[in-house]
Amino acid sequence: MNIIDTHFHYSKIESFFNAAKNNGVNYSKEGFVMETKENNIVAGVCMGLTESRNGCFPDNKASTPMNYDLDEMPDNFYFCAGINPLDLGCRALSDLEATLNREDCAGIKLYAGYYHYFVSDDVYDPVCRLALKYNLPIVIHSGSTYSSRGLLKYSHPLSFDELAVKYPDLKIVIAHFGNPWIMDTAELMYKHKNVYADLSGILEGKEEMFDRLTGEELYMNRFKTALIQADHYDRFLYGSDWPLAKMEVYIKFIKKMIPEKHWDKVFYENALNVFKKIKGGIQ
Repeated sequence: MNIIDTHFHYSKIESFFNAAKNNGVNYSKEGFVMETKENNIVAGVCMGLTESRNGCFPDNKASTPMNYDLDEMPDNFYFCAGINPLDLGCRALSDLEATLNREDCAGIKLYAGYYHYFVSDDVYDPVCRLALKYNLPIVIHSGSTYSSRGLLKYSHPLSFDELAVKYPDLKIVIAHFGNPWIMDTAELMYKHKNVYADLSGILEGKEEMFDRLTGEELYMNRFKTALIQADHYDRFLYGSDWPLAKMEVYIKFIKKMIPEKHWDKVFYENALNVFKKIKGGIQ
């Protein structure tokens, strides 16, 4: 089965290198190519992210649009332009629009929680208008923040409801299924036809951690119940959040969560409906 990974990282972020080392991941182009080939990852979208000095993400000095800087990416892999809401002046918006015209730019990423703005704040209106202009989705970080400096009130999925109402034609992807507020995310998907969710970053760590938690019936039932509540397997996207876990380990985890009859949609087809630029790259 071919897979599209709609949420991974490819940036020189200190915490990613540390996590990769702890989890036995080779966080490099060589490691990325190896894992994608071994797991039939034929395309994907990385989340644009930069930090001006090691360990400072969320970085108030990062320039919009944030890109990726680990290495050159292989063919058929794309990125979402990261947004720093503190840097959205005329120059930044001009640079963002130029970036959105690139063939390898498949969307926009908002780091809710990391940056202390609600996504419905007027500061993001120019970004949303550009997304609509170029028919690109906006991916929003949701749920727990990897940094203790994040504020959860901004990353709670219910705070995205206003944005979905404000821009009903904007494709909104709630990253990480809003974990731990997965039932709230499910309600947003049930309510809004323009809301999707990716399944990245729900767990991170070594395979032993995944084995222990997936063996707990009550733990897995939380997600299965939320999936049923959302009632839209056509709007869930596979993502690994690599390098926070090995790709093989994360694929097995999501396969335990998603009924097999929906695997083709979640692991492949839905990504093509959201990230339109990927289509030309799939053979």
